[in-house]
Amino acid sequence: MDHRHQAILPEKPESKQPPSPETTTPDHDHDHHPLHNSPTCINCGGPTAFPPPPISWSDTSPPPVYRPIRAPAINLPPNSNPQQAIILTPVPQSQNVPTVSPPFHFQTPTKQIHSQDDLRQFQDSYTAKNFLGFVVALSESIRSHKLSDPCHESPTVLTIMSILQTLIQLVDEIPPVDQSARYGNLSYRTWHGRMSDMADEFMLKFLPEELKSACVELVPYFTDSFGNSSRIDYGTGHETNFAAWLYCLARLRIIKEEDYHAVVSRVFVKYLELMRKLQLVYSLEPAGSHGVWGLDDYHFLPFIFGSSQLIDHKYMKPKSIHNDDILENFSKEYLYLSCVAFVKKVKKGPFCEHSPLLDDISGVPNWNKVNSGLLKMYKVEVMGKVPIMQHFLFGFLIKWE
Repeated sequence: MDHRHQAILPEKPESKQPPSPETTTPDHDHDHHPLHNSPTCINCGGPTAFPPPPISWSDTSPPPVYRPIRAPAINLPPNSNPQQAIILTPVPQSQNVPTVSPPFHFQTPTKQIHSQDDLRQFQDSYTAKNFLGFVVALSESIRSHKLSDPCHESPTVLTIMSILQTLIQLVDEIPPVDQSARYGNLSYRTWHGRMSDMADEFMLKFLPEELKSACVELVPYFTDSFGNSSRIDYGTGHETNFAAWLYCLARLRIIKEEDYHAVVSRVFVKYLELMRKLQLVYSLEPAGSHGVWGLDDYHFLPFIFGSSQLIDHKYMKPKSIHNDDILENFSKEYLYLSCVAFVKKVKKGPFCEHSPLLDDISGVPNWNKVNSGLLKMYKVEVMGKVPIMQHFLFGFLIKWE
């Protein structure tokens, strides 16, 4: 039998138009055809009696999921995006430090921050805002000044500088031991123990008779400013403790507002000199370092103070950090340049790879924006982190509210 395949053509629909609703009569000559996926005519938009075509996809190949161009609002947890949190944070403003008056109730300060809720309670408190305002006031005091510019140097400032110089010399008396470990030379524990033994004596050098009882509260902040002897590490939390120690002195009026310029250009610079020596000699491990995504493995405040120094500078811009001649000639006068020079000294490879955040900041148009951005970043990335602030201390001078 001869089987021949023939094409089967679809039947041509009758020319008779389907009945239209009584209320609608098309005013043009065309067929309302059934290929349109809608109950309306493909040409005129009028209603049609033809049913929609069958679904043209299978269960194994469904149509693409609709994705709106603009995603709907989602209630994200606070600070889920650190960069966005920094952008949305208001620029911190300077505040006057309120001084304490008798009767004094000095006490051994203790840790109070153990969870995110505790930290949030601290961030909302007057204490946190005033402490950050003190940091801003220090930053403003050095604005547009070189480190060598003359300033008021009170006997207290000179005494604190002498104390820090004593600790620098103590490093020379306690050389590092030979060991295979890259970080954490055990001789640091000897240095830290000697420093702790002398701490009370150091406080009594500048405290008046009526405030000598404040030693019990000041010493823990002081001894925690130079790193941890158990872990042999140092980070921004320890640096914040040094700022807290200075804040306590301001609460006691041992340091006054007219001393702020010297506190940065003399005291903090001497503190930074000591810490750089400790980091290099005893190979202190960075505590809580952000790795390449941090400003520096150890410090934050000198970048704030240093950017304030360079505000309105005629020639040096944020991008000037890439000029090695500028770093070599001006790093002794400007903290920011000093910090960048130190980073380039201790880290190898292209700057944009080992310090991408500093490299990004160099693209900011002016130092004023750099300074305000760093202050916001300090609030979020240092004072807003439980691993750092869980070591912060509270007592009579810095109250837990």
